[in-house]
Order: sequence, then C-alpha cells, then structure tokens
Amino acid sequence: MTASDDSIRSVAFVSLGCPKNLVDSEKMLGVLAAGGIKLVSDHDAADAIVINTCGFLEASKDESLEVIQEALERKRAGTVKRVVVAGCLVQRHRAKMLEWAPGIDAMIGVFDRDHIMDAVSGRAAREANAGPGTAGTDAPRYWIAGNALQAAAERGIATTGLTVNGKDGKGIGYFEDDSNRFRLTPRHWAYLRVSEGCNQRCAFCTIPSIRGKMRSKPVETIVSEARALLADGAFELNLIGQDTTSFGNDIGYNEGLVGMLRAVDGAVREHGAGWARLMYAYPSNFTDEMIDAMASLDNVVKYIDMPLQHMSDSMLTSMRRHTSKRQQAELLEKLRERVPGIAIRTTFITGFPGETQADHEELLEFVQEFGFDAMGVFKYSPEDGTPAGTMDADPALHVPDEVKAERERELMLAQQEVAFENAAYQAEQRVQFDVLVDGPAAGATAGRATPGVSEGGILHVGRCYHQAPQIDALTYVLSREKLAPGELVRCTVVGSDGYDLVVQPTSDIERKVILPVIRS
Repeated sequence: MTASDDSIRSVAFVSLGCPKNLVDSEKMLGVLAAGGIKLVSDHDAADAIVINTCGFLEASKDESLEVIQEALERKRAGTVKRVVVAGCLVQRHRAKMLEWAPGIDAMIGVFDRDHIMDAVSGRAAREANAGPGTAGTDAPRYWIAGNALQAAAERGIATTGLTVNGKDGKGIGYFEDDSNRFRLTPRHWAYLRVSEGCNQRCAFCTIPSIRGKMRSKPVETIVSEARALLADGAFELNLIGQDTTSFGNDIGYNEGLVGMLRAVDGAVREHGAGWARLMYAYPSNFTDEMIDAMASLDNVVKYIDMPLQHMSDSMLTSMRRHTSKRQQAELLEKLRERVPGIAIRTTFITGFPGETQADHEELLEFVQEFGFDAMGVFKYSPEDGTPAGTMDADPALHVPDEVKAERERELMLAQQEVAFENAAYQAEQRVQFDVLVDGPAAGATAGRATPGVSEGGILHVGRCYHQAPQIDALTYVLSREKLAPGELVRCTVVGSDGYDLVVQPTSDIERKVILPVIRS
C-alpha cells in the first residue's frame, strides 16, 4: 500500500555518481528539509528512502540497482514506507525501471527534481491515480520530462523562440534553481554547477541522451550562488559542468568561459580570498584568451581538469573528439608555458573499440614524456545507444577485457612513476604551499610517526592548490597545534608517501628561541 503523506516524516538519502549528481542531491535535500522532512543517515530509522542514481556506465547502473534493491528489501520488511528513485538511471531507462525493481513508489528524472516533495510524500501519486477506474490503486507516480524545453514549458516558463540545440545562442539555458542546497560536502568547499548537458556527442558517451545538450547557467545566477556559498563558509568553489569550455555558447553569452571566470573571480575577491577551480574543460576550442584568464585571475586556481581520452589520432577520430594529438599536445604546452605552476589533470580511456597495441603505446609514451600532475584511466565500457557500443559488437574491433586490464595497469604504473618522482622532488626541495586543511587524518593520534618527520605531532589531512577534492592525492599536515577544517596554512614539504605529500606548518619549522641581549 502507498503510505500517507502525513506518515512520511523522515527520509534517508543515497547519492550516487558524479559531482553534478551530488548537486542535484543537495538541492533535493534542501527542498525536503524546507518542507519539514527530517533528514536521517540511518536507513532503518527513515520513513522513506530516496536514491539519486547514476546511469552513465553499465557498472554504475548495476550499483544503482543494487542500492534500490536494498531499499526495497527494507520496504518489504516494513522498516520503510516509501522508496523513491531519481536521477540518470531513471532518465535513461524509464521504461525498464519497474521491471528491474518492482515496488518503487515514485520516479523523478533529471529535469524534475523540484517534484521531490510530492514524490516522497505520496500525495501527488494518490491524486494522479484517483481518476476513473484508478481509485484506490497504488500505481507509482513519475515525473520524467523528455528534455529541458518540455520541463520549462510545464513550469510556465516562456519558451517561444528558444531551443535545446546547445550552441545556437537561442537556448533555454539552465533555468533550474541550485540555491539553498543542503550541502553534503564539508563547509569549506563546495561544487558550483555552471552548466548542464553537453554538445560534443563523443562516440562512447551517454550524457547528451540523458542530460541533453549544453545549457549554461546565467552568469548573474552563478555569481549569486558563489556569494551564498562563500558566505556559508566555503573557501573553495569547484566549477563543474559536462563541458565548461563551451560555457555561454548556447545562450548567446559572447564573453563565454572567460567572462564567467572573471565574474566568479570577482565574487571571491569581494569575499576576501578563496579558490575557484575549473573542472571538466574540453580540449577543443580552449582558446588563448581562456589560458590568459587562468593566468591572470588571482582567485582562479592554477589547475585544470581536462579529460583528453587518448593521444592517438586514429582513436581520437573514432571517439569523435573533434581534435587531434597535435592540437592537444600544443594546448598542453601552452598551458604550461603561459600559466606558471599550472597543475594539469586528465583522464584517458583504454580498450576503446579498434584500439591497437600501437595506439596504446603512443598514449603510453606521451604519458611518460609529458608528466601529468594527476591522471585517471577508465577501461572502455560499451553502452547501448552509442556509436561506440555498436562498434564494440564487432569482434574485429572489440578489445578483450584482459587486454584492457593490462593496458590500464601499464598506463597507471607510468603515471605512478611520474607522480612519485614529483612528490619526492618537492620534498627534496622543501617546497612551500598553502594547504587547505580538510580535517584530522583518519585514525590520527598525537605523536604518530610520519614519513619525513622526525618528531610527532597532530596529523591532519588537507590539499594544496594542485589537489582537487575526492579525486587527487592528499597532503598530510603534521602540526604542533590542532588545525581547523577550512584553515589555510602555509606549509613546507618535508616528505612524501607515494602520491601524497607530507608537510609541516612553516611557522613550526622556523620557530626559534630568541635569547635576551646581555648588556655589559
């Protein structure tokens, strides 16, 4: 039976997938909290469970379904009353969800998260199912708009003359509200979504079919959200979207990414200080003006996350990346030459259909020679409805799983050698960095011995400018005094531990005893 809306007083929430999905989760939690619903972490203490799913890869689909089944088990056992499923898996596989997971009470697509209160309470479901011949039924209710234009029209937003083409300057843009989120990140750092969707149509990617074409958020809205996050205690703003390079193209904002970075830099400067970190930049069309903006704006971190996916021309063409090895290599060199100290993070795909051993060796050689500051590798996963998925069905193009695994291992070992050498060199040179403290190290105790440090202290974990949260290496801070999360501390690198740095506050190292002057 469907639970009464009056009986749903608490909710547990599971957020899966990428940072963009996390922002969606934070917004839905904010709506629920504002509606008087108590948010709990113990699933057995909740009246309802919401799962915000990921459907990007087959593995993420399996993980989402596993979590949904766990929630449904609790419902069948009577410990929870409602199970609500939201996000990318719903948007992508709406027709199959009830077959895969019968018992779901409500579903919400990626354009409809503002219906979360209706979905959790169950009130709208009963109203929708109260028509002729449906009275008393418990059919699940769902809100799954087909695209952003449809969702906007359903909310009374004027859409005449607007499109969802992604780059014609006449787009509907990102009209949803990301403000007043219940943040799941620590207080001192946050994600700030600047756009949604993607125009690129890479051969392997399902994002455009799930999230739609590029939709930029108005700059004034971004600035308003940045100010609110900074006022709420955030020092670091991680700027996210599926393709931040193309910001503004869809809505006719001619200043593009450069204008947006300047606006965010200005908001941070007004607040006093902070880090604005650019994530998910696309290599094609990353202009000299964008590079110059990164170099000149004081509060824009000298760091860029730019997924390159491969460095073989044949693979880049097959992947439909709209760029070449030469263009990507020249861009990387420009970034290093014109943005002193820039940290470059990237990701690659190995085992893409048709990848030869020569393609792999070309990529491996580039990784060894260029020396990325951070790098990740994904083994190719075939996805239904993508050109690459069709290619992978051809035995002549399919790369066996064991070959993918070996190529991934070789690439990551090459990157490990680069990263370990860099960390050890920074320790040898006693390099100084400002470290943003994230909190006490897990299991840390006073007096714990630390590599590169001869005396004990209080161990904290933090990050330098070249370390993005949750994906990059860490910096361990051994200090004489307890440090607070969000504190920015000038530190000296005194050791390394694999990828990670070991540092001490420079003031601890330089502290000297001043002897009194003896006068005759």
